[in-house]
Amino acid sequence: MSGQRRLAALKRLGAKKIPVLLIAQSTKYDLDDAKAASVVENLHRNKMNTKDMTSACVFLTESVGKAKAAKSLGISTQTLRKYLGFAAVPEKLKQHVPRELSRDDVTRLYGIISNVPKAVKIAEKIIPLDQKLRKEYLKALSKSPKSSHNKLLKISKSHMLQQRIRFELTKGVARKLKKHANRNNVNPDQMAKKILSVWLKKR
Repeated sequence: MSGQRRLAALKRLGAKKIPVLLIAQSTKYDLDDAKAASVVENLHRNKMNTKDMTSACVFLTESVGKAKAAKSLGISTQTLRKYLGFAAVPEKLKQHVPRELSRDDVTRLYGIISNVPKAVKIAEKIIPLDQKLRKEYLKALSKSPKSSHNKLLKISKSHMLQQRIRFELTKGVARKLKKHANRNNVNPDQMAKKILSVWLKKR
């Protein structure tokens, strides 16, 4: 159940005898315990891929429960739940992870759109979007799952409008702004914000 890499290493070193521990059925250490040990041991190898990590979460949760599974895997129960959610995602969506979409993206998408062909079409449309815009898109989709792609994209972009805009003033205008701010006992930034807000309301 475990030791495959050690066995390979010893073979490459030319070892003639390799010690092993044989677990017999007569012992208390049953098959499920052996599988659990194997899973936990494999966590220490370099970066388990998403598929293997999900399988480990599913197996340990079924064997020992969520709390013990999370502790064995060295992750929070919240992270464990995310992996378990990903386990339910169809393979057609999983194939986009991790190169095109994140695990969270496809888990959330499938949670909103359970129709697999429709979810796949949406996944293909959001792949070109950057992570922030994709996040806003999925938020909009959860509120309005029947809306068109263009409408959802428009809503998503409107939520990403910059609230802080930096611009330079001429020296003369900057002096006037400072003078006006001093008269109103506010700093120039607050005064600029007020002037701009009033101006925009009139438009």
